[in-house]
Amino acid sequence: MNVNIRNHIINNFRGDNYDSLRRAIEESIASGDEVTLPGLGVFFEIVWEGSTQEAKNQMLDIIKNRVDVGKKKETN
Repeated sequence: MNVNIRNHIINNFRGDNYDSLRRAIEESIASGDEVTLPGLGVFFEIVWEGSTQEAKNQMLDIIKNRVDVGKKKETN
């Protein structure tokens, strides 16, 4: 069986309003369930592809800073 995860996730959320999308994202993060990671990855891919270079740089700064903080917490 050939399943296109990207298309499935996009079609699953197509037409949803802002509150529904926010709730899906926040619940996925709060649950800590790794099953939701592909969906969040698809959302990130959509955001990345639709972003300006300045916005991409801002996202990279946030990711870098948060990863560095996470690394520091693990070593303490």
